[in-house]
Amino acid sequence: MKRVAIGVLGTVLDKRGKRENRWNKWRPTVGLCQQTGFPIDRLELLHQSKDRVMAEQVAQDIIQASPSTQVKLVPIVLRDPWDIEEVYTTLLDFAERYPFDPENEEYLVHITTGTHVVQICWYLLTEARYLPAKLVQTMPVRERKGEAQAADPAGSYATIDLDLSRYDKISTRFRQISENSVSYLKAGIATRNAIFNRLIEEIERVAIRSKAPILMIGPTGAGKSFLAHRIYELKLDKHQISGRFVEVNCATLRGDSAMSTLFGHVKGAFTGAQTDRFGLLRAADNGMLFLDEIGELGLDEQAMLLKAIEEKRFFPFGSDKEVQSHFQLIAGTHRDLRKQVSEGLFREDLYARINLWTYKLPGLAQRREDIEPNLDYELARFAREQGEQSRFNAESRRKYLSFATSSDALWSGNFRELGASVTRMATLAESGRITDSVVSDEIERLQNSWGYTTESNLLPELEQPIDLFDRYQLKSVIDVCRTSSSLSEAGRKLFAVSRQQKQHPNDADRLRKYLVRFGLSWEKIKNASDG
Repeated sequence: MKRVAIGVLGTVLDKRGKRENRWNKWRPTVGLCQQTGFPIDRLELLHQSKDRVMAEQVAQDIIQASPSTQVKLVPIVLRDPWDIEEVYTTLLDFAERYPFDPENEEYLVHITTGTHVVQICWYLLTEARYLPAKLVQTMPVRERKGEAQAADPAGSYATIDLDLSRYDKISTRFRQISENSVSYLKAGIATRNAIFNRLIEEIERVAIRSKAPILMIGPTGAGKSFLAHRIYELKLDKHQISGRFVEVNCATLRGDSAMSTLFGHVKGAFTGAQTDRFGLLRAADNGMLFLDEIGELGLDEQAMLLKAIEEKRFFPFGSDKEVQSHFQLIAGTHRDLRKQVSEGLFREDLYARINLWTYKLPGLAQRREDIEPNLDYELARFAREQGEQSRFNAESRRKYLSFATSSDALWSGNFRELGASVTRMATLAESGRITDSVVSDEIERLQNSWGYTTESNLLPELEQPIDLFDRYQLKSVIDVCRTSSSLSEAGRKLFAVSRQQKQHPNDADRLRKYLVRFGLSWEKIKNASDG
C-alpha cells in the first residue's frame, strides 16, 4: 500500500538557507520525506501561486533526498491564511475533489506547516473524516548544548490517529469524563433502571451542547428540582454559565405578585409597590432559571415569558423601559401541557418554544429496582446531615425492601416520600439500629398515609409480597367475609355460581383453603374487623 502525505508549503520553515548549509537545516516538509523506515511514496504539496518558485525548490530537494518520493504541486488560492472560514472552505474543496483510494493508499495529513488556522482546519477536516487520513507531525531533534548544528536535520515524526479507540488511555479518560457527567446528574446514585439511565445520558449530552430550554414532566417528588440543580452545577463546572441558579414554584404565583416576582416592577406599579423590584428573570442573568410547575402560570405571564425566552428582553411590571437577561431555562410540570393547550389554558407558542427537549421523569413506582440504591443514598445523606450513622438489621432491611418494592407500596410522593420514610426510621433507630419493629411501624405509617383500610393492613403481614391481581381479589374476599356471619355464609356468597355445579358443595372448606394460601384465617379477619 502506498503512503501519501498531504500538506501545505511552510513559507517560513521550509525556506532554503544558503546553498552550502541548507542540508544542515531542519525543514519540516523535506524532513518528512527523509524519515528512515517511513517512506513517503507521494507528497501532495499545496501552495499559493505567489510561492510557486519556493514550492519547486522544495520539490527538487525532496527528490534529491528521497528519489522514490513523487511530489505533486497543488496550487490553491488563499487571500488570508488567518481567516478560518476561507481556509476551511479552501481545504474542504480540495478534500471533496481529491480522488481518495483508501484500499490502495494510506493517507497522512502533515500539520506542522501553515498558519495555526490551517493546522486547526486540517484537524477538523480529518476528525470529520472528510480526509480518510491520520495526522502526522514533524519536529526538529533538540540541539545539545554547545552544538552549533542540529544532530539530525531530518528531525523526527509522530503520527496521530483520530480514532480514539486506538488509544486506550485517551479513550478511557474520555469515557470516564462522560460517565462522571452522568454520575454527576444522578448525584452518584447507581440507578439500575435502564430507561432512566438512557434518559440521564441524553439529558447530560443536551445540557452540555445546547442552550435551548429543557422541559421536565413528572409527578411531584420525582426529582425535577433536584435534577435541574444538578444540570446547573454541571454547566457551571463546564464554564458555560456564570450566574445564579434561580428557582421558583409557579403554583405559588398569583395576580400582580406573579408579574412582579418574575419580571420585577417599578415603584408605584401597583398598590404596595413602594420600591423598584429586580425580578427573578433578571436575577438569573447569565445563569439558570428553573420554573417548576410552569403550567400554573397565567396567560399574561406566559406571553411575557415567551418574549423573554426568545428575545432575552422584557418589560418590568409598570415600566415602559425594556431590560435584558440572558438566562437558560428549565421548566417542570406534572400536568399534560398538550391538553392544557387544547383547553386554552397554556399558550401554544410558548409550549412549542419549551418543547424542544422534553423529558418525562418516571416516578418511584416505575423505578422499583432503584429503591434499594436510593435507600442507601438516603441513609448516607441522613448520616452527613445529622452526624449519626443508622443501619438496618439484616432481617429488618429485607422486610422493608420486600414491602417497598412490592405492588402494595404506592409511593404517591415518589422519592421525596422515600427520603422522608428513611429519615423517620433513622431518627427512631435506637443506638443506630433500624429494627424489625421500627420497620413495621413505618410500613403501617405509609399504609395509613395512602389510605389503606383495616382489611388492607392484613396483606403486608404475608410472608411474601403478592401480585396486584391477587391483592384486589383478596381484598374483595375479605370484604365479603367482614359482612358475613359465618365462614359458610361467606363461602355461599363467593361461590354462588360454581357451587351449583357440585353435588356436595363445601363452600366453607373452599374458602378456608383459599385464605390459607395467603396465611390468613376466618378468625384473623374477624378479629381485625372487630379491632
